[in-house]
Amino acid sequence: MKKLLTYLKDYKRESILGPLFKMLEASFELFVPLVIASIIDVGIASGDKGYILSRCGILILLGIIGLVCSITAQYFAAKASVGFAKQVRHALFSHIQSLSFTELDTIGTSTLVTRLTSDMNQVQNGLNLTLRLFLRSPFVVFGAMIMAFTIDFKCALIFAVAIPVLSVVVFGIMLLSIPLYKKVQAKLDQVLSRTRENLTGVRVIRAFCKEEEENIHFKEENESLTQIQKYVGRISALLNPLTYVIINFAVIALIHQGGIQVSLGILSQGQVVALYNYMSQILIELIKLANLIISITKAVACGNRIQAALEIIPTMDRLGTASAKSVLSQPGAQDVAAISFCHACLCYANASENSLTDINFSVKKGETIGIIGGTGSGKTSLVGLIPRFYDVSQGSVLVNGKDVREYPLEELRNKIGVVPQKAVLFKGSIRENMLWGKKSASDAEIMEALTIAQAKEIVEGKEGGLDYKLEQGGKNLSGGQRQRLTIARALVRKPEILILDDSSSALDFATDAALRKALRSLSDKITVFMVSQRTSSIRHADKIIVLDDGAIVGAGAHDELLTSCEVYREIYESQFKKEAAENA
Repeated sequence: MKKLLTYLKDYKRESILGPLFKMLEASFELFVPLVIASIIDVGIASGDKGYILSRCGILILLGIIGLVCSITAQYFAAKASVGFAKQVRHALFSHIQSLSFTELDTIGTSTLVTRLTSDMNQVQNGLNLTLRLFLRSPFVVFGAMIMAFTIDFKCALIFAVAIPVLSVVVFGIMLLSIPLYKKVQAKLDQVLSRTRENLTGVRVIRAFCKEEEENIHFKEENESLTQIQKYVGRISALLNPLTYVIINFAVIALIHQGGIQVSLGILSQGQVVALYNYMSQILIELIKLANLIISITKAVACGNRIQAALEIIPTMDRLGTASAKSVLSQPGAQDVAAISFCHACLCYANASENSLTDINFSVKKGETIGIIGGTGSGKTSLVGLIPRFYDVSQGSVLVNGKDVREYPLEELRNKIGVVPQKAVLFKGSIRENMLWGKKSASDAEIMEALTIAQAKEIVEGKEGGLDYKLEQGGKNLSGGQRQRLTIARALVRKPEILILDDSSSALDFATDAALRKALRSLSDKITVFMVSQRTSSIRHADKIIVLDDGAIVGAGAHDELLTSCEVYREIYESQFKKEAAENA
């Protein structure tokens, strides 16, 4: 949490002025009991109405000055806390963007969302309260005790005893609460994860009639969160009654001692009232301080979680180890493969076995490579190594004769167009989504990419054309339309390498064939990796890679694999029968 305070450096002035104005307000507040004492001892005792009215005017003036100081302090505290939260949120979001898929898989999306939202709000509120009350409350407590000593030493000793006892109670409960609030936030992560999973997979849940079962799971996790919140709430709830008990005993002792002092003529009635008011001020401030400490406890716990996320070191070097200019552009280097897998292996974090083992093949520029295999065979993992979504655990992957780890990530990924399995479109116009591929793309370039992706008619059929607004995730489009638009988005940047990761699964056979024909007819030959479950989609590829359990079990052309690769033949025959039955 301490490291996060560096983000307050741009708000030093506000962080100083906020507490100062609060202390200024407290200073005027400490004079109020003395004015009331003078009203009782002088004005009321002598029946001097003019004196009473003048002192009431002083009370009003003190109230106005206190109000102005309070509003000013709140302004500076709010400006500092909101600005601090903004900078930390930007830093955290930027850091999350720098993390590799490995770290994101390990941490979990729900945890990061919680830290960006709920945790950040707790830290912001905690800082706001700290700037306003953390110095004010102790200042009033000790100021009231000092003022009490100026009135009567014996009565002030009651203050000197009560304040340390109260401090022990307050800080003791705080120390007990901090670790428990960390557990509360961890449980909140689990509830958020369950909620996100349910909302994302709502169609699957309803299709399998799992609503009741998911309700039970959610209820169990929510109940677990509720129980720990109740437990820490009970501990925190002890603050107010314990402080009230201690203060009320102190008030009883004060009134008893004050009565004796008045009967002896040592104190006046107004002074006893002033002492009582000081004790009341201490009570109010300690209650504020207790609530402040609860908020600070939550803020510190949340701040530590945010700091922990910021301290995660990305395992992937984004800058690369050398300048990676294209080898193919150099004289005499035409025979260098566009893509080479050199005995590449991939083992995901915390996995006991490799997901890919000894992947070894090369691809020439302009070739189309089909990747096929059963579910879980490692198709997506293989193509994910090219843009460095994951780094190989052994071996290497070369692009234009250079290890992908030597490229700066931005330079490498600018060469590659990726269309993932799940078609993801963002809220905005079709044009805005297409410009993700290339910011400076003209409408003509966009329409060219849409034509190749067989998506031109989609745009022409929508009101506004390229200005047609898409909902989040492209929910106002069909699955096939979303896939064609994501393919077009990748083509807009005119990449050297195009990766289609099972991205035509929702297309009919005619559209799929038209797409493959359009890709082959491109004047600028691009290297295409086409991952598919359908042999019909890849049968015309220059080379087909067949995967089984993370290893290559076949490589070659369609006709060759039918005779030499049993896995490919089984896949083809199972689909051929199905296609024949559909055509019958």
